Amino acid sequence: MSPARLVLFTALAMIAFAANSLLCRLALTATDIDPASFTTIRLISGAVVLAVLVSLRNRKFVMGGNWLSAASLLVYAAGFSFAYVSLSTATGALLLFGAVQATMIGYGLASGERPNNRQLFGIGVALVGLLVLFLPGLEAPPLVGALLMIGSGIAWGVYSLRGRGVGDATQATAGNFLRAVPLALVISVVMWSSLNVDAAGALYAVLSGALASGVGYAVWYTVLPLLRATTAATVQLSVPALAAFAGVIFLAEPISLRLALAAFATLGGVAVYILSQEKSMAVG
Repeated sequence: MSPARLVLFTALAMIAFAANSLLCRLALTATDIDPASFTTIRLISGAVVLAVLVSLRNRKFVMGGNWLSAASLLVYAAGFSFAYVSLSTATGALLLFGAVQATMIGYGLASGERPNNRQLFGIGVALVGLLVLFLPGLEAPPLVGALLMIGSGIAWGVYSLRGRGVGDATQATAGNFLRAVPLALVISVVMWSSLNVDAAGALYAVLSGALASGVGYAVWYTVLPLLRATTAATVQLSVPALAAFAGVIFLAEPISLRLALAAFATLGGVAVYILSQEKSMAVG
């Protein structure tokens, strides 16, 4: 793949990830669809598109993935949808990203990784950023929504960790999406009395599942092997910023000073950690 196409495909993947936040928030604020239905339709759409892509590439579909990863995927998708009932696009994306990175960094530390001074500084700055976001005040995010999004991010971090070293990531993701569908249907059955689906909400859910998730993940897993690990982690710092920008443009959501400071500290701290990790590996 040429450098220009690599940059283009990477940018498209990041836009797709940010689009998930926008589409979910848009569906839950501008339409009548409920979070459980949005989750189910999103997973079904993603499963169909990923299965088709795998079948076209391999000329047959082979079921990849496993049930534990599918359960992690479901917790991520459901927590994501229910959290966006009360969170703004930007706040949700920041909490999701922060929780994902915290989970993966925490796993590394628990596995015996020893951070250097720059990495410790980065972790500290990121924690201060999240603390700023949750300080008491009128602009603090709703606690329930924030906890749901943090749980969603932890689940996605677990899903990502379980997927490391998988031979065919797209095939595994397709299998996990397919396995997650019946699990999502169980949630819909449990919440039957509050289910509500309209055409616009269903359309946003299909776009989120088929394009932002299905095609987005397929593009990302195509370019991921061509990127250095630290580069892949660093470019994902753009997702909360893209989501925030989209929220301002399409939903007229304001960016508060508290959110801006929290995002700057959290994303900056994670960036310092990632880049310092690269330097320490180079020295070692």
